[in-house]
Amino acid sequence: MSSRSPRSVLPGFGLSLGFTIAYLSLIVLVPLAAAFIKTSGMTWNEFVDAVASRQVLASYRLSFGISFLAAAVNAFFGLIVAWVLVRYPFPGKRIVDAVVDLPFALPTAVAGIALTAIYARNGWLGFLEPVWGGVVGPDGHVVSNGLVQYLDQLLPGVNWGEWLGLKIAFDRPGIFIALTFIGLPFVVRTLQPVLEELEPEFEEASATLGATRWQTIRKVIFPQLLPALITGFTLSFARALGEYGSVVFIAGNKPLHSEITPLLIMTKLEQFDYRGATAIAVILLVTSFTLLLLINLLQSWTRRHQRA
Repeated sequence: MSSRSPRSVLPGFGLSLGFTIAYLSLIVLVPLAAAFIKTSGMTWNEFVDAVASRQVLASYRLSFGISFLAAAVNAFFGLIVAWVLVRYPFPGKRIVDAVVDLPFALPTAVAGIALTAIYARNGWLGFLEPVWGGVVGPDGHVVSNGLVQYLDQLLPGVNWGEWLGLKIAFDRPGIFIALTFIGLPFVVRTLQPVLEELEPEFEEASATLGATRWQTIRKVIFPQLLPALITGFTLSFARALGEYGSVVFIAGNKPLHSEITPLLIMTKLEQFDYRGATAIAVILLVTSFTLLLLINLLQSWTRRHQRA
């Protein structure tokens, strides 16, 4: 008997694949290829000057550093949020679950304006700014110490005021808050399906065998969640790396201090320096492609791990 493939409601493989490749080419591949083609018209020295100037390198350090820190914080708290949403019933659970998706639905510019209004000195949480950076007098000297000044006294070898900023809005702490805000859903939504498949019976069996709570978390739960946690962390990091709308309003955009890389790209476009803008964009694209490759390899390893 001749084996026949199951009938599908969609057209044949060849036609479906053709539509898929054509759609992805028009929407994704052609615009990305245009950036590489535009950059290829530069000489090597011009490319290095565009992507490795002092201002651009400072923006790399800021964007990559704060994006990594925000993704790490989201990985920790996102795990707690996902665990609570999956394992515990409580009043208003559906509302909390919907709030997690708010950064997805909210326009990034609206998020940036809202965060700026909340954390500015005259905002709802403006009282946190003197606690964070202290109170600066009219002559520019610190009148009363804040957390940053106490860190300077505790670890004098690090310029905490330079790295952490003396303000919340219009400084580096504001960037961190915005990137944490937009990255949390990636971690929560990546962990939730894994937690839903992780039956509580595993924890009960572990307790029956005499394991403590910490041993159950470390040897039973965490190994099952680690691949999804790393995937959520990577997605959050990649999302934060290219974020513009929610950051540009709260960052302050001070060159060499609080200027993010996407803002430099927009600045060069406004100056009609298209090659310089695409050169910096290529660096971010290569980084994003590398992260996506790592995610795919991680997912492949996860599937093999689950089958084993």
